[in-house]
This record gives sequence, structure tokens and C-alpha cells, in this order.
Amino acid sequence: MTTRPGAEPEASDSAVALTAWLASLVRNHDYASLAELRRPRVQLEPHFRALWFSPDEAQREVYAQVAFLFAIYHQGRSRPAYGYGSLGEAARRIGSGDRRGPEDPGAARLIDRIVSSRRIPWRHLQHAVARLRACERQPPSWARLVDDLTRWHDRKARVPYEWGVAFHIPAARAAATRSTALPAASSPEKDSLT
Repeated sequence: MTTRPGAEPEASDSAVALTAWLASLVRNHDYASLAELRRPRVQLEPHFRALWFSPDEAQREVYAQVAFLFAIYHQGRSRPAYGYGSLGEAARRIGSGDRRGPEDPGAARLIDRIVSSRRIPWRHLQHAVARLRACERQPPSWARLVDDLTRWHDRKARVPYEWGVAFHIPAARAAATRSTALPAASSPEKDSLT
């Protein structure tokens, strides 16, 4: 997954393929398959189709669970929502009126539970998706969600930390902080000392 400054990270081919298949279920009004995906304890054909997109066995749970979250969000919808941004950015959209994201106490508690979890917090992610649906707000990018959750335990990726930053710090301020931090890391004084 590569990232251009100020742009949405490119999602993996397998995550994009899963998202395209899930969106086709909504576009084709295949409500039976979407309903089956919302029943995680009953493994039927749509569950196995979601697993086909996983590049390896270690990632299968992520693909199955994101398919479940997608089906939860799209219950009763006739058009697919591909979403945008990370889950942290999407959680900023939770709330009503002028109390959204960090200003909404429920959203703040929810994201704090998500980012402080060592294991992937499936229940809290389900709650976040349900809240976005109830608020009629766009979900996170489904393809990016797959890739982020696949890298949840990768300490270099720092997915929970990045979601927390995206939630608590406005996007323009976070981008400015990152752009000012990059030149400082390669300042002439630092280079002359090494």
C-alpha cells in the first residue's frame, strides 16, 4: 500500500476486489446474500465468497468480518457506499448537529475503545459502522478498512494510533503537522552531526 502526500492511500488489489464484489451485491439487489453476510455464525456461500478474496489464510477473518460490516451498513440500501478515509476519519462524522466526532461524547468513547484495543475490536467496529449508518454518514473506505485491519498488529503501520490522530486532530491540522515534521527530520544541522 503506497501513499502520496495529501492523497488517499492506494488499497491492495484483493481489498479493492472484495469491495467491488460487495458493492455488486447492493447494485444487483442481492439482498439474500447481504442478509446471509449479516449472520456471522452461519457460514453460507457468501461468507466463503468473501474469503476467496483473501490473499492468504491469515487474513481470512479480516475479509469475512469486513464483509459482515459492509452488510450491516448496507442493510436496506439500494446503492453502494464505497466510503472514504480511515475509520478514524469516518468516526469524526458520527453525531448530530454541531456535535460530531470529538465533540460527540459517544463517538469519542467509541474511538477510544477501538484504538486502545490490542486485538481487533470487532464489536466496537460493528458499533461504529452502525452509528455511521444511523447518522446517515459515509462509512470508511471499505478497501482501506481491509488493509488497515490486516496491518492491525504491525507496529510500524501504527493503525490504531493513525485512527486516533485522524479522529482527534482535524485533517488540515494533521497534514500541516506532518509536512512540518518531515523537513525537521532532515535538517542540515542534523545531517552535519551524522
